[in-house]
Amino acid sequence: MAESLSFRNQVQSVDVNLDNGTHICLRRVRHSDLERIEQGISQLSDQSRYLRFFSGSKTLPPSVIEKLANVDGIHHLAWGVVNMEANGPPAIAAAHVFREAETDDAGEFAITVLDQYHGQGVARILMLTMFIDCYCEGLRYLRVDILRSNKKAYGLVRSIGAKPCSLEGPVAQYDLVIADSISALQKMDSPTAIPDIVAAFTAD
Repeated sequence: MAESLSFRNQVQSVDVNLDNGTHICLRRVRHSDLERIEQGISQLSDQSRYLRFFSGSKTLPPSVIEKLANVDGIHHLAWGVVNMEANGPPAIAAAHVFREAETDDAGEFAITVLDQYHGQGVARILMLTMFIDCYCEGLRYLRVDILRSNKKAYGLVRSIGAKPCSLEGPVAQYDLVIADSISALQKMDSPTAIPDIVAAFTAD
């Protein structure tokens, strides 16, 4: 059964270090990030782009980019990660949650991490941040669509308690309870920035 959690939702950004020492900033996505989003998508490998957007095209329609940048904090919640040690600084990951109505307690979740940052804990740090924000906004459940050929994504969502609800066809659907996933992430030994994320959302 999902536990009751207490967080504050006024947090706009969190600065932490990856286990390899890289300084990153997690912050809410803004419409002014539109160009960063487009650049990040173009920098994904063809395989990663296909696994995330179910399309191998290097460029996505402007309407898709606009949708990803149009974050209102109600129907569309999104956080991004930037590498503070690189010029720009460039976006290296982003997570999005969409829901139909403000009162809905369930939404659709998706996450993208640039290939060169795979295996560094970025996805887990970003998921924890995104899930806490979702919980603060009244969401309790998320659904994730994953191509069945994306074995790494399977392992990741299962490690945070996601359960399959549909395994038919090329796309598998997983459901997760946000509070349970937050708890699972908090219990992980790495990345070491996990306690810093929790502290940022619980500090007075």
